[in-house]
Amino acid sequence: MKTKTFISTLALATVVILTSCAKDDGSTNIDNPNGIPSQSTVQAKVELAGTADFALLAGSAITSTGATNITGNIGLSPGTSIGGFPPGILVGSREINTNLAVQGKVDLTAAYNDAAGRTATDIVTLSGNIGGLTLTPGLYKTTSSLAISSGDLTFDAEGKSGSVFIIQIASALTTTSGRKVFLKGGALASNIYWQIGSSATFGTTSVMKGTIMAMQSITFNTGATLDGRALARTGGIVLAGNTIVKH
Repeated sequence: MKTKTFISTLALATVVILTSCAKDDGSTNIDNPNGIPSQSTVQAKVELAGTADFALLAGSAITSTGATNITGNIGLSPGTSIGGFPPGILVGSREINTNLAVQGKVDLTAAYNDAAGRTATDIVTLSGNIGGLTLTPGLYKTTSSLAISSGDLTFDAEGKSGSVFIIQIASALTTTSGRKVFLKGGALASNIYWQIGSSATFGTTSVMKGTIMAMQSITFNTGATLDGRALARTGGIVLAGNTIVKH
C-alpha cells in the first residue's frame, strides 16, 4: 500500500492534515465532504467495566458551583473532596474511596490504555481545529493538542449500528464557547471515546458527546453540557452549572 497525505484548509486558515492508506493503483477511498477518507477497519468498543456506571470519576477532587445536574454516579479515588451537591443535583450515588470508586479507577486505567493503544492501517491523523468536520467511524489521532472551534463537529455513523469512534489526543482537548458536537446516521454518544494525554476544557455553553478519558483534569465552564462520561485519571473535575447525563 502507498501512503498519501491530504490537506484541507478550513475556516480561519485552520489546517487539518489527514493521512490515509491509498490503494496500489493510486486511488483512494474518500467519500466524506471534508475530504477525510472513510475507514474500513472496524474498531471494537472500549471496555469500561466498573467505570461504566460513573458519570464523573476523578483522582483528586470534584467541585461544583451553581445549578449543576448530574445523572449517574460520581466517584473519587484517592481524593476525599466532592463539593457543590447541593445546590447541585445528583441522580445517582456518591462514591468516595469506596470499593466501587477504587475499582472504577483501576478499570479507567485499563480503558484509557486500551484506547491509547489502538492501531489501524487506515488511521486518520488530525491536527489543530476540527470544528466544521464530519467524522465517520474509525480511529483518529493527533500528535499535539486538539480544538473544536470555528465550527461544530459531527459524528456520522452512516447508518451502521454500533459504529465506534476513538480519538487519541496527545495533549489537551479544548472547545470554545457555544461549540456543539452533533450525532448523525445512528451515531451514539456511548460509542465515542476521547483519550486525552493531558487535560480537557469545555467552553461556556458548549455541547459535548462521548466518554472523556483525560490523564489529568477536566474543566466544564458555565453551562457546558455532556452526554457521556467525564473521567479524570489523576486530577480533578471542575463544574459550573453544567448538565451531564451518563450514556
